[in-house]
Amino acid sequence: MIGAAMAQKTVYDRALDTVRAHKMAGADAFAVAMVSGGSDSCALAYVVADMVAAGELGAAVMLHVNHKLRGEASEGDARFVAKLAEALGLPLFMCEIDVSALVRQGGNMEAIARDERYKAARQAIESTCSHLGFSEESARVYTAHTADDRVENFYMRSIVGTGPGGFRSMNYCVNIGGMRVCHPLLELGRDDLRAFIAGRSCPVRDELGELWREDATNADTDHFRAFVRHEIVPRAKERNPRLLETLTRTMNLIAEEDNMLADQARELLLSRVRPLGQLPSEGFLVSPDMAQVERPLARRVIDRVLSLALGRDARIETVSIETCLDGLGKSGFVSNIQGNLAVSYNKNGLRIEPMDAFRARRKKL
Repeated sequence: MIGAAMAQKTVYDRALDTVRAHKMAGADAFAVAMVSGGSDSCALAYVVADMVAAGELGAAVMLHVNHKLRGEASEGDARFVAKLAEALGLPLFMCEIDVSALVRQGGNMEAIARDERYKAARQAIESTCSHLGFSEESARVYTAHTADDRVENFYMRSIVGTGPGGFRSMNYCVNIGGMRVCHPLLELGRDDLRAFIAGRSCPVRDELGELWREDATNADTDHFRAFVRHEIVPRAKERNPRLLETLTRTMNLIAEEDNMLADQARELLLSRVRPLGQLPSEGFLVSPDMAQVERPLARRVIDRVLSLALGRDARIETVSIETCLDGLGKSGFVSNIQGNLAVSYNKNGLRIEPMDAFRARRKKL
């Protein structure tokens, strides 16, 4: 549990504190709660239903996406979520997506599943706006990420490496595809949420009498997150029983400083970087003045430029960023980085563009 100081507040009150602090709701807003059937998302469904009843939200709907990855277990998840939605009196959007079939066409399973969930969330928003008269600007997508998820991310990034901003681990709200995606449970621990469900009057149970569904893959420590969840975090909690509270506070401090630096980097991005074409994938020209910017800030700008050039799902390699920084101010510099991007520098600045475009331009010279 997160901190004895918070023990006097209920789970609902603590979730509501987060919602209000980060402007996640309002009487004129509605939420699409993404519910898989696991304990965290079930707790989210209960919290959202309570928020609607209390007038904190104008309306709410539930969304369940069956990825068809676990056979009958996936079907059981869908039946349980339907039962939960009916008990809570919340409209339910359900869809089935054969993620395995999409992966066979090429792509990362997690990225594909995430994209499909947000496509479904977009459809749920549009349908809700059409039927209930809300504006799309008033829509919020709620996910059930918890303090445990955030701490797991912190350790995962510690193991594989990340920049300073990566240690904020997770934002309270983000914009994805024009949708405001919020994490109301981000300061609550999984144990707190399970106790919250068990303590409710007449909680919904599945066909086996359980209060939530369990995904067996979550216990498989061959998976990176499961390894961190079951092997690393419990050991850390032995040293610090208030680990979730401690690291939540640490990550929030990191986030405040990261936001300040991100704002400064955004100003530089707008003033000293221009696109080379109509599409981000066509590349960018970075002003020569960037060579005079302090390296930590310039690094953030280049990171953003590469993210735009390579696409949202690309993992930007540190060596790519450092190569670009090393080229700033060095006339005649040419290099090749990830995504088959060419990096070159002349008096006009640092060009980051597809290698084919670089070669075609060189042939004309």
